[in-house]
Amino acid sequence: MAGEFVLYRKYRPQTFGEVFGQEHVVTILQSAIAKNRVAHAYLFSGPRGSGKTSIARIFARAVSCANIAKSSTPCNTCENCKEFQSGQTLDLIEIDAASNRGIDEVRALKEAALTLPFKSPYKVYIIDEVHMMTKEAFNALLKLLEEPPKHVIFIMATTEAEKVPETISSRTQHLRFHPLPEHVIAKALMHVAKKEGMTLEKEVPVLVSFLADGSLRDAFNFLHQIGSVGGKIISSSLIHDMFGVPPRKMVYDMIDAIHEKNREKAFRALSELPNNSASASLFLRQLLRNFRHLFLLSYDNAFAKTLESMIEKDEYHYLAGKKGELPAGELRNILATFLYTANMNYKSPYPSLPLELALSKIFSVLEKEQ
Repeated sequence: MAGEFVLYRKYRPQTFGEVFGQEHVVTILQSAIAKNRVAHAYLFSGPRGSGKTSIARIFARAVSCANIAKSSTPCNTCENCKEFQSGQTLDLIEIDAASNRGIDEVRALKEAALTLPFKSPYKVYIIDEVHMMTKEAFNALLKLLEEPPKHVIFIMATTEAEKVPETISSRTQHLRFHPLPEHVIAKALMHVAKKEGMTLEKEVPVLVSFLADGSLRDAFNFLHQIGSVGGKIISSSLIHDMFGVPPRKMVYDMIDAIHEKNREKAFRALSELPNNSASASLFLRQLLRNFRHLFLLSYDNAFAKTLESMIEKDEYHYLAGKKGELPAGELRNILATFLYTANMNYKSPYPSLPLELALSKIFSVLEKEQ
């Protein structure tokens, strides 16, 4: 496996049914196709690696597919689908707005958009990172969106929707993509690992999903890196060593120490970070993640069922067993302290110092309440 993002490209979804997550977006687009109510312009916004470009390409094929009436998803066997997939069609134009952001480029786009499609029902423009366009370019694009040719569909993608002028976004159907939940990413990783003949220890998909932070593209990239080093059998210890993810026992030891209000045990757990080549920032993220789950468990009994479907079984049983050991008010204060620390962490010349200060503050409050 050579090259960055090779697994992500290899397993990029080719139909709506192959998309992991973003069910709300897929449902809206398939409904528009089925009811013949396709909009002339869409704005796809959301974090990187959440599937915006992949779904845009599937949708572009779908509206031009000769067999679309049968399933509202591209067949990938008709002539139009094959040409779209191979990049040979002249009716799908992908533009990177980061490098084509000026008014001259948009003027050229406007002239090209007026010409009829070569073979497909629509000429589809996918404009990536559209927020990078200049003010003048947006003004030129606005005129095209106000009176769009009937044969043109614009799909604009962005990671920063707030930078897209309202005059533009208001003339589109705005679909918001969400960061992918860990359990969805884990499922995708297991699917790809099986296809690649890789064997993953049960904790590996959980750890990689955590590292990916909602991005399926990043998750596949991590899996590619791990496979390049570890071969076909991937252990959780390899993840810890390569990326500095603290072992689960360290996280549990810290949670136990806080629940037990045992300051010495907590600082002892923190002191083990260097011995495990573990990242203090990732340790903090794991603590935030787990204390958030405990916080939600303390407020909403129904959340237990949701959490059980989201995380690995052993982790769920551990967290469920901790429910009620700390009052919701104390959990709220712990979360607020860790969240503040996460926001300040990058400013410290000593990686573990923000966590040490956070623990000191947490235990000062907990000990006063004893």
